[in-house]
Amino acid sequence: MSTMDRLITIHQPKRLEIGVGAAAKVGDWAQFSKRPLVIASGPTATYVERLGLSGDILIIDNVPPEPDLPSFNAVLEQARTHAPDLIVGLGGGSVLDVAKLVAALWDGTQTLTEVVGPNKVAGRNTPLVQIATTAGTGSEAGIRALITDPETKSKLAVESPYLIADLAVLDPELTYSVPPAVTAATGVDAMAHCVEAFTNINAHDLIDDYARMGFGLVGKYLKRAVEDGTDSEARAGMMLASYYGGICLGPVNTAAGHALAYPLGTRLSLPHGLANAIIFPHVLAFNQPVASAKTAEVAGALGLRNVGSQEALKAAAFEFCRDLGIEMHLKAHGAEEQDLRTWAEEAHAIRRLMDNNPREMSVDEVHALYRDAF
Repeated sequence: MSTMDRLITIHQPKRLEIGVGAAAKVGDWAQFSKRPLVIASGPTATYVERLGLSGDILIIDNVPPEPDLPSFNAVLEQARTHAPDLIVGLGGGSVLDVAKLVAALWDGTQTLTEVVGPNKVAGRNTPLVQIATTAGTGSEAGIRALITDPETKSKLAVESPYLIADLAVLDPELTYSVPPAVTAATGVDAMAHCVEAFTNINAHDLIDDYARMGFGLVGKYLKRAVEDGTDSEARAGMMLASYYGGICLGPVNTAAGHALAYPLGTRLSLPHGLANAIIFPHVLAFNQPVASAKTAEVAGALGLRNVGSQEALKAAAFEFCRDLGIEMHLKAHGAEEQDLRTWAEEAHAIRRLMDNNPREMSVDEVHALYRDAF
């Protein structure tokens, strides 16, 4: 059924630089800046010199993989002390999310908890550059940011057009050093963004085409990127797949796959990409009966064969992920079987995502998927 007459809004960065050496474009673009703030993680801070920034540069390089409210507020206070005229996010999705929120909040009176939800950010005065160093979240393309509440272990999701980048940079050279295991997991995360948007009850013809391009690139390039981290074509292809996934998140968003992945991040401290990879085969197969045509497209793009039944599809998708070197069993990551029911209840309660799923999923069914992944 065509959905092209349904109203949607798409936000994209004002400017995109993509290709080998693209990071060097930042300095020319940012000549106005006298007090840039670069938000990074430990490893990604080594790329700051490539950006060509000048002036009084502050580098904050201790953003954790799954930032929570205290770690975010610590960065926010450092930003207020520095009073930047430019904010640069340089890292994976967590770093880019923190940079978005700092750019929007550092010079205002709103707290993060006050802007949770859609369209609550009052505005943004400071230019924002987003430079991806992984190919997974697509955060550089989007209007959402997620921070963990340490008390509830839930994700605080902020959505606003004020979080969109003025300049986004996709330089495959910055991903050369990403280890194979991280490359694989983040790549499956990018694929999950595209697949969940593609099979979503809010799917749209335009977004479907971005999704097709995204998971098609994953099928073509992810294994190559895992096997040879310096394969610039494969790395660029995966960065573009991730970017397309980020575009999909804006007007459509993800669904049950990400809802089930979030408790694995907050409770097991699994990296977001790894959590999504573990869940991906199970939700893909669960949704097959109500999204058979689109699921067949996904399977074809990924090279999955003999996937006529749910069990066969799940097995093929499982092997796709495992062949990338991903450990696909929750038990191996420290999960305890008695905790799965609680996690199922938490995942089921994430209605902003679960309500997007093409097939309704009960707590018992979520629990069953967790047990299958155990």
